[in-house]
Amino acid sequence: MDAVGQVEAYTDPERAWAVQRAPAAGRYERLPMMRLVTRVTHGPKPKVEWVDANGVLGGLELSRMDWRERQWLFLEGPDGPEPACLWLTEQGLPMAPDRWNGVFRMANLRCEKILLNEQEQNIQRQFRLAEVQGKTPYVIPHSGRHSFALYMLILLNELFEKRYGLTQKDRRDFALLFGDPWWMVKVLLGHADVETTKRHYLAPSLTCSWSGSWPWPTPQMTGMSRSRIWTTSSRGSPARQRGSRTSMPLSE
Repeated sequence: MDAVGQVEAYTDPERAWAVQRAPAAGRYERLPMMRLVTRVTHGPKPKVEWVDANGVLGGLELSRMDWRERQWLFLEGPDGPEPACLWLTEQGLPMAPDRWNGVFRMANLRCEKILLNEQEQNIQRQFRLAEVQGKTPYVIPHSGRHSFALYMLILLNELFEKRYGLTQKDRRDFALLFGDPWWMVKVLLGHADVETTKRHYLAPSLTCSWSGSWPWPTPQMTGMSRSRIWTTSSRGSPARQRGSRTSMPLSE
């Protein structure tokens, strides 16, 4: 089942069940604030517009809203207002960030109970042998961010490799409009510097060879020899495509 299918499987039974129960228990009425979203603009700086319970209009750029402000956003659903947030608690309220740590921690413990014997479970994870640690998965909420970055890098580079029917001109236009894959992933993660994206989130790709679906530029794309590309990138000064504003997707 793909990621979209998994989200749909969650929204139909589980999320809908929580949303239906919340109004009956008066949970939404007791909230200190409720902002019903009326419009979301598009463009480089999307803005959310809303009307609150007192009929007062308001709005704010989406990038300037933290999780505390977003938890008050509601949409008009089939049975009345429901939280705009996708992930909800069993009470039908948005999940606070710290609650996710508990969700992942319990999932890790369930895996340990199945895959480790009693003696191995009694040893704290940081003191277990590497062989024992490798028996069970261990993830935290931030792991999803790393997986997303790596997945998007591979997907975007497949576009550049004509696996979706893009011609050389299409790929050039795509890069001019949206930037190279490294830059696009940087934007998706909200990083100020692409080097942060490379160093901390996409480290596995930096050890790959020139071939494959990784974002290595070709001499035809840069007008430079590969040795020149490597020398330029190793100094931390990314080579740029001739006649383009976008930097080529080089490793450090």
